[in-house]
Amino acid sequence: MKNNNFSFLLIAFFSFAIAMPLLAQEENDENEKWEFDTIALVKNTSVKSQDRTGTCWDFSTTSFIESELLRKGKGRHDISEMFFVRYSYPVKAQKYLFFHGKHQFAQGGQAHDVMDVVRDFGMIPEEIFNGMNINEDAHNHKEMDAVLKAMMKAVVEHQRGVNITPRWNQALEGILDAYLGEVPEKFEYNRQEFTPKSFAQEMGINADDYIELTSFSYYPFYEECILEIPDNWSLAKYYNLPIDDFMAVIYHALENDYSLVWDGDVSDTYFTHKNGVAYVPKEKWNRYMDESEGKFVGRYHEEVDVVSQADRDQTIYNQSTTDDHLMHLVGVSQDQHGTKYFITKNSWGTKGNDLGGYLHMSDKYVRLRTIAVLVHKDALPKNIAKKLGIK
Repeated sequence: MKNNNFSFLLIAFFSFAIAMPLLAQEENDENEKWEFDTIALVKNTSVKSQDRTGTCWDFSTTSFIESELLRKGKGRHDISEMFFVRYSYPVKAQKYLFFHGKHQFAQGGQAHDVMDVVRDFGMIPEEIFNGMNINEDAHNHKEMDAVLKAMMKAVVEHQRGVNITPRWNQALEGILDAYLGEVPEKFEYNRQEFTPKSFAQEMGINADDYIELTSFSYYPFYEECILEIPDNWSLAKYYNLPIDDFMAVIYHALENDYSLVWDGDVSDTYFTHKNGVAYVPKEKWNRYMDESEGKFVGRYHEEVDVVSQADRDQTIYNQSTTDDHLMHLVGVSQDQHGTKYFITKNSWGTKGNDLGGYLHMSDKYVRLRTIAVLVHKDALPKNIAKKLGIK
């Protein structure tokens, strides 16, 4: 009997000894953090902050242009974001007027808005035009936006039964100059004299070299479509691709030194700027769990197996995916379990983020939550460019 008791205790001891590291491993897994290795990285400039403005479209695309200048061997330049804001507003106001006030007139926009300004007006260095006319230390467009909206609303309402005078445009220009400053016709930069247009030409930025892509089965694939989102106020056209081809373009671009402007949804619970990651977990947090939502979201989770075309279409139909925010895709990374991510440069500054203003968005998150991308047409794989008729 004693021997049997001893044997039982011995088995119990070894069982406990074996279980201890397993339990410790489980505890570690529950608190596992992401670890990333860089696979591809496009040269990019320092992280900026859009501050208290709704101009992510501008900051992301300006960052993209700065990377394009590095790719083209033009050197490192800090390009003015507010130049693009300054010249977008009058065009946006004219469109608002043509639609009798039934059109988007706000701070938001799309990547092509920057390229349209480059085409029509050029671009300018930040040191020449920073868009802060009263020596502010940060951008804040709250008051300017309110004044511009009030003015344009008054012009539209005045239109009823009365001819609109050309003075509204002069007044709009005056407001923009007052808040952002007057843009110089000529300027000196690096011991050369430029106009905004000649500077863009010198930098080799041809707006017609850049295209926008989306993936939405509501439109025919491999054709152009007008993407029906509020911030596409100019009614620009996008090429529509099936999701697998769409993702192939992103990978091919980044692996060949081309970056992209990304437009998508960042209101998803599992987009966590603080932790520098965005993902699509199998297990979702709920209020009955023992841990807080913040703790749950901030640790590693296994992702869903597949994100299909139907999955992303559904989120666009039900508007859980909207065009919240634009950022700059600058690389590809991989976590400790082999999952692929896209290294993303944000425009929310460097504070409140563990990665100095960058984050890693998983392949599945990008499949699910992307609205569109902008990229140089030469970054397309040849077979996809051929299907789109792009040379």
